[in-house]
Amino acid sequence: MAPRCWRWRPWSSWTRTRLPPSRSIQNFGQHFSTQEQTPQICVVGSGPAGFYTAQHLLKLGPTSCCPLPQHHSRAHVDIYEKQLVPFGLVRFGVAPDHPEVKNVINTFTQTARSDRCAFYGNVEVGRDVTVQELRDAYHAVVLSYGAEDHQALDIPGEELPGVFSARAFVGWYNGLPENRELAPDLSCDTAVILGQGNVALDVARILLTPPDHLEKTDITEAALGALRQSRVKTVWIVGRRGPLQVAFTIKELREMIQLPGTRPMLDPADFLGLQDRIKEAARPRKRLMELLLRTATEKPGVEEAARRASASRAWGLRFFRSPQQVLPSPDGRRVAGIRLAVTRLEGIGEATRAVPTGDVEDLPCGLVLSSIGYKSRPIDPSVPFDPKLGVVPNMEGRVVDVPGLYCSGWVKRGPTGVITTTMTDSFLTGQILLQDLKAGHLPSGPRPGSAFIKALLDSRGVWPVSFSDWEKLDAEEVSRGQASGKPREKLLDPQEMLRLLGH
Repeated sequence: MAPRCWRWRPWSSWTRTRLPPSRSIQNFGQHFSTQEQTPQICVVGSGPAGFYTAQHLLKLGPTSCCPLPQHHSRAHVDIYEKQLVPFGLVRFGVAPDHPEVKNVINTFTQTARSDRCAFYGNVEVGRDVTVQELRDAYHAVVLSYGAEDHQALDIPGEELPGVFSARAFVGWYNGLPENRELAPDLSCDTAVILGQGNVALDVARILLTPPDHLEKTDITEAALGALRQSRVKTVWIVGRRGPLQVAFTIKELREMIQLPGTRPMLDPADFLGLQDRIKEAARPRKRLMELLLRTATEKPGVEEAARRASASRAWGLRFFRSPQQVLPSPDGRRVAGIRLAVTRLEGIGEATRAVPTGDVEDLPCGLVLSSIGYKSRPIDPSVPFDPKLGVVPNMEGRVVDVPGLYCSGWVKRGPTGVITTTMTDSFLTGQILLQDLKAGHLPSGPRPGSAFIKALLDSRGVWPVSFSDWEKLDAEEVSRGQASGKPREKLLDPQEMLRLLGH
């Protein structure tokens, strides 16, 4: 974990600090004047879920469809973020060779620049300030902090050097401060990725893409340097179930098939009988299966055959395989392979599950990347959390049994879907919150909002980063990238960021 960036105070002193009696929430108004009864709303997390929720609340305050009570003016929204910089997985998750997906940052920037919105980075809710303190200061609080952890494999050898979560690997090449020193060893010939979703394909593509195709992206300089030295020639993407159950989408598959200098390795036997079974599938799934089927079973044309023959790198999909054990090298110092249980499918449709047949298979490799899913963490003891589903229990975005507390995005529904899925989901939470505001279900009377929280943070030695601060860091990144023709060179060190901001 990267070091936190605040003025040092002993843990025991700041964790128990409360505002002095003269600054309690009850008499706070004596020291800080509240404006007219502006609904003060707080959003925790500045990724897509946080920004889309804020956007909906700001756009649809007192409109004809959702008029607010007479004594209310339009809502003010504060966004709190534990990183120093905004945009969450758009910055730290979207692959560097997918710049078009990051264009949504322009929309988020317009939201953050609204005079009714404020951004406070470098504030970790649950650690620097509690959810209850936020609830005391705001009319409503929305948890949109996403899924910042990964699903563990829970198999022997998982702790060996050379085994990483795909989440950490993605964070490494995308400049997430906590992953900047990951330093994966890419000196091996073969890498294995466990999981068959879009993140797995992103990671495989970055491992196999010719580095000169990445040098004009916003990939970090350290990652680009490591990829230039990489000896990885083969990447296996392994799934417990079969072709019909893959979780990636056709765009990502097409990119893999067309990746320069690489060839696909698909076993036609894995696709026997698939032609008949995909006829009833929904159109997107049908198109995906048809592309997989063609790639696996049809003889390529002359030009494509020549391209594949000259390819120096390869990738393949291994189906019906479940990880059992990471195998160590003879000296026990790093990964040398992975033992896979051969599986078969039981059940029908969504209930289809993989069960072991009793057979096993050892696959030699020097790098294992686990991409079996992200998961949310509980943020604060006062907030209910379902550890099995990895979500905050909610009804349509209203947190169960906690009035005035809401959630959106992955912490609401689990880590599934793309950015547009999160947009729809967040708009729905925003709509529910505005309905509750209109119906008088939220606290009445003025709330101090950020004025109270900033005083609280100051008393604890925490220095929030504003959106204008971020824009200074943004300009610095763009400036550093220009020298090498990149859109930006991301700042990786929180301490350096604070120094650049004069702290």
